Formats: sequence, C-alpha cells, structure tokens
Amino acid sequence: MTNETILEAQNLRKSFGGLIAVDDVSIQIAKGSMHAIIGPNGAGKTTFFNLLSGMMSPDSGKIFYKGENITNVAPQRRAHMGIGRSFQITNIFPNLNVLENIRLGTQAMGKDNFRFFSLAERYPIYVEKALEVIDLVGLRGREGVLARNLAHGEKRKLELGIMLSTEPELLLFDEPTAGMSSEQVPELIEIINKVVHLKSSTAILVEHRMDMVMSVSDRITVMAQGRLLAEGTPHEIAHNAQVQAAYLGDLYGELV
Repeated sequence: MTNETILEAQNLRKSFGGLIAVDDVSIQIAKGSMHAIIGPNGAGKTTFFNLLSGMMSPDSGKIFYKGENITNVAPQRRAHMGIGRSFQITNIFPNLNVLENIRLGTQAMGKDNFRFFSLAERYPIYVEKALEVIDLVGLRGREGVLARNLAHGEKRKLELGIMLSTEPELLLFDEPTAGMSSEQVPELIEIINKVVHLKSSTAILVEHRMDMVMSVSDRITVMAQGRLLAEGTPHEIAHNAQVQAAYLGDLYGELV
C-alpha cells in the first residue's frame, strides 16, 4: 500500500424520491490497499458502491480515478480504464465453458474485441492469458466444464476470473462471498489476497462477513443512514464506540 490515491469520491449524494441514500460522502482509496465498506442494513453502502462503479450516477459530487474525473463515465468505459467489478449475483455466461468465459474477457480488452464468435484457436494469445487466470483462481482442470454446471463456489471463482481477465488495476467486490458456505470462504479470501498482492492491484469490497472484512482489510469505511460514520484500520473500527452503537450491538462480538 502507498500514500498515492487511486480513487477519490468527493461529496457524493444520491436520493430516490424523498429518501437520501447517500448523503455528502467523501472517500479516498490508497493505491495497493484493500478497503472495505460496511454498515448496517439501509446504511447506503450498496448505493455508494454503485456510484463508485458507475452503475448509478450521483445527483451531485465527483469521482476521480487516477486523477481523472470519471463521474459520468459509463461502466464499460471504466473497464477499459482499469476498473473491474463483481456482483452479488453471479455474472457469467452459463452456456460457455470456463475457458471461453475467461477468454472472452481477455479478448474484450484487445484489438480483436469485436470478433467474439471466432474460434478460440485463431487467437492463441488470449487462450494463453485465459489459462494463466484460470490457474490464478484455482479452476485448472475445469476449463472445459460449462459454467452452468459449476458448483456455486466455482462460479464465484469464475466470475473473479472474468474480472481479472481484463487486467484491472482497481477491483470492486460486491458481496464476493454471497451464497457461499463458511467452508468455501477461506479459499476465496486467499485467492483475493493473492490477486491483490501478486498483481499489485487495489480492491474495494462491500461485505457482510465481518471475519473476512477484519482479516483482509487495510482500511474500513463505515456508513450509517447514508453518511460516513467512521473510517480507520480494522483495530480502530473494532474499538470505535460509534460503530458499535450504529450496529446496535449486532456485530459487537464479531468486531472485538
């Protein structure tokens, strides 16, 4: 982790009718860090995350990526700029096999990005890159399996692989462990940690599993009622009285 800021949000605000979901929230994400966003239900963290990823546009405020204003840049364009995102619901091509899912991601970032339906054999460079990603996410040996036939944990790995195939500098994880059993979570945590450190990437994650948040995060931002409540290291957040009060004690035992 460095002192360099890779992503910055300034005074973001988003409302839905009379409901203010995100209310004047600012944040700075350090390059090379793992930064978690947490909060009780209705805190506005998912909306805030959607603003950062470009899935929603703010009513006011600005977002900067590596110093460039990307507030109104579409998600597809952000992907080409080096920002990758995962979703709560697995986002894969179910009727394609593992290799083809990831190969399409690598090809999308190359000069052959409009030739998706050509035979993979015609583009060995993308296949080679896809196989490297498959190794990284632990799916070696499953290359020929249709995505729809994978176990849920494997689908999560595949989605991560698709995101990594675009070689992002900034990874946005939206509930990466959603639907996974407790036994599957440690392996995914290990893969995410490996990716961030091996690729010198930066990661932002929204996650409800506090054991994961506390074990992988360099910094944690806590939201409550649409506002920024606290920010700090895992140790600082675990012992923050305001955070404990906002959670009404529900997570107190997990935090400390």
